Amino acid sequence: MSRRTAEFCDGISRRSVVKAGLTGLMGLSLPDILRLKAHAAERGQSKQNTAIIFLELAGGPAQHETYDPKPNAPSEYRGPLSPISTAVPGVQFSEFMKEQARVLDKMAIIRSIHHDSGSHGTSSHLTQTGYYLRDRQNRENEMPSIGCITSKVRGSNADGIPAYVSLPRDMRYGRAAWLGKGFNPFITARDADAKNFEVPNLTLLRGLTAERMQDRKALLKGFDATREIIDNNGIGDAIDQYTKEAFEMVAGDSARNAFDLSQEDQNTRERYGMTSFGQNILLARRLVEHGVTVASVRVTGPSWDDHRDLVKRMRDKGIPYDRAFAALVEDLHERGLDKKVMVVAMGEFGRTPKFNRTAGRDHWGRVMSVALAGGGIKTGQVIGASDDKGGTPADAPYRPENVLAMLYRHLGIDPATTFPDHSGRPRYILERRDLIPELI
Repeated sequence: MSRRTAEFCDGISRRSVVKAGLTGLMGLSLPDILRLKAHAAERGQSKQNTAIIFLELAGGPAQHETYDPKPNAPSEYRGPLSPISTAVPGVQFSEFMKEQARVLDKMAIIRSIHHDSGSHGTSSHLTQTGYYLRDRQNRENEMPSIGCITSKVRGSNADGIPAYVSLPRDMRYGRAAWLGKGFNPFITARDADAKNFEVPNLTLLRGLTAERMQDRKALLKGFDATREIIDNNGIGDAIDQYTKEAFEMVAGDSARNAFDLSQEDQNTRERYGMTSFGQNILLARRLVEHGVTVASVRVTGPSWDDHRDLVKRMRDKGIPYDRAFAALVEDLHERGLDKKVMVVAMGEFGRTPKFNRTAGRDHWGRVMSVALAGGGIKTGQVIGASDDKGGTPADAPYRPENVLAMLYRHLGIDPATTFPDHSGRPRYILERRDLIPELI
């Protein structure tokens, strides 16, 4: 596979990820979602009106060039970018994070997240599920992601809206594993800045009625572009009350309105930035405002896997990411959503403290920075610290599982809950589930 088609250094291409995401999309069993949602209601599970936005910084951002600059370290460690002051006295960010620096009073940064892996797959699986990937060649989830767990336990915050949506495609390990495809994310499959943006699964379903769905041939004719996938997943045969309700959900107005970015005024769209970063993050805000419980945004293009030419690559993605994240933080406050919605920006690991020979930094799980906002957490602070070269935690070490525990707390989900895996073995949502008290 050529470097031009590979998005990460481990050979996983953008095309492969999109293909996997589309397969998950068309394999999504909406009838299953409705059945399990009904069963949850029968069991009397509690619901609360909270949501999360998970910004997946896929590839692993460099802590030095984002939230943890080291201006006093030797040049080969500190890098060529300059530190800048933030809204919190004494705290500095790297120069491409100037918009977030301005709103740090509404954010919290953890500089001491660490784990033991330098593998994209193993680390991504950990940060999205709370468990290391045991088989590094496995491109499917071995444990369910936080979005899928939430979809099962909580469901959506509004009728006619998916519980878990991924933009523009699912996270690297954002799928349901043995929970079942019914809890996989609903994906847009296109960046929200695309001209005449529409969500394919909603567009395909326009005009379908319950009567047409009784006729399997008519149903498949309406899905010419995806006939083989649908047939393989048995959707054409799954005609019952829940199937009708499922198609009515995605063919109705609620979901289409939630995904309709044209309803946002132009000033708001420009505030986030007319880029894939900006418009995907704006759409995530719109979705949680309309009832989606978990919205994940895969923030790449280029990825954060900066083994070479780090400064140039950071300029290309860091500036639009910074603008969009800061706009989201302020927008949530202005709309009174800062208590309802918690935002996390997290990659799978950090980068090596020392620049390499190709002007980049390599994989480094030993320390990373994570940014949070909203959810009623204590903001305007930096939690923990890395050492003087940015290589290991020097204070308040935490792990990705602690971040996930905070997200589950906000969602009202007990991470000590168990679900049986394929073998019938009960599995905890999180085995390590200590909270981060500084945020509470």
